[in-house]
Amino acid sequence: MIISPCISICKTDPVTGLCYGCARNNEEKRIWKDENTSDEWKIKNLEEIKSRLSGWQLESFKQSYNYKIKEGISLFKKEQKK
Repeated sequence: MIISPCISICKTDPVTGLCYGCARNNEEKRIWKDENTSDEWKIKNLEEIKSRLSGWQLESFKQSYNYKIKEGISLFKKEQKK
């Protein structure tokens, strides 16, 4: 199972239509939720997402996503619980 790239920073850029947190558009978010979406598509989409990010935003995404994979919760949600 491939974990969703959502890192709980859900705000859409009005110019690009991409989420500031995960860099997905609304169609990609819908496809991720579809139980019939293949892991192959998800892996390709993760690479595409990363290619849209750069600098601190890419590093922040990588850190948050890796934490979510390991701990089962995003860093942002972890910080909110404190």
